[in-house]
Amino acid sequence: MKIIFKGKHIEVTDAIRNYIEKRLSKIERHFDHILEVIVTLSVEKNRQIVEVTLQASRALIRAEEETDDMYTSIDKVADKLERQIKKYKEKYFQKPHSGTEKIVLANKEIDVEDSEPDKIAKIVKTKRFAIKPMSVEEAAMQMDLLGHNFFVFANDNTNKVNVLYKRRDGNFGLIEPEF
Repeated sequence: MKIIFKGKHIEVTDAIRNYIEKRLSKIERHFDHILEVIVTLSVEKNRQIVEVTLQASRALIRAEEETDDMYTSIDKVADKLERQIKKYKEKYFQKPHSGTEKIVLANKEIDVEDSEPDKIAKIVKTKRFAIKPMSVEEAAMQMDLLGHNFFVFANDNTNKVNVLYKRRDGNFGLIEPEF
């Protein structure tokens, strides 16, 4: 498992590195398909923020926590990642039982149990719409007018489909495809 450390307004010391590696080694025991881990530590006023992105063979798992103590944030994000990995393993690596139905989701076949419908979310609605080229600012205005948390549009600068979304901190995020 390769761990990449990034610091924003903080120097990543050896003590913090060792502590994070120790906490993440516990996660690796639960899930050994982790290829790369990106750990971003940042400090904003009195907030100590830890963001971890795990890239596994078939999944991308992300967790973020903020407290007033860096080590507490590390502990909380490690616990959150552990829960997410357990949930992922339960959903996608469970053996099929009798009375299962197969669905195709993102070109992967998944077994869904009839008796437990809340285990895996199902696609219940498909929406199609024309995408018109617009700027990021226009897309943000359109998203606010619609009252949505995200908006799919064709970026008029790149001519590629982008996704604009509202972050928990109230700002916007932009997802641009990379080919």
